[in-house]
Amino acid sequence: MLKYYNYDIVFQEVPDEVTLAVNLSNCPNHCPGCHSPHLCKDIGNCLDEETISNMISKYNKSITCFCFMGGDANQDEVIKMAEYVHKTFDKKVAWYSGKQTFPKDITPFQYLKLGPYNPKYGGLDKKTTNQRMYKIYNTKPIDITNRFWRKAM
Repeated sequence: MLKYYNYDIVFQEVPDEVTLAVNLSNCPNHCPGCHSPHLCKDIGNCLDEETISNMISKYNKSITCFCFMGGDANQDEVIKMAEYVHKTFDKKVAWYSGKQTFPKDITPFQYLKLGPYNPKYGGLDKKTTNQRMYKIYNTKPIDITNRFWRKAM
């Protein structure tokens, strides 16, 4: 079962999208320097189809993307819920995963962020990052990490 701690509409996590980002708990990664260490705990409420439907119905006309922030402890459930979101609401779906490998099924996703946070290399906004953001085109991942790197003026 997936559990979520909170959610918000965000503008920077997925390029060119207005995203409803849902923070999932029970993270198994325990990345050093994690900005949300409380999400390693088994806390929050059940994230199921009904809950997702209620979330999206609140913001349906305002959002273009739904993002699972975490969920690495239950990859199969994230994939199942991603399929539900994409088919039921015709929204783009993203997954921020701390794992370094692609999930076994990338078809329900239009965006995937892979890689644990490592303070030595920084987040997606740093050219030195070990993390990667992919846009999925016809089930082929294209690295778009450089979209997060701002050019100096």
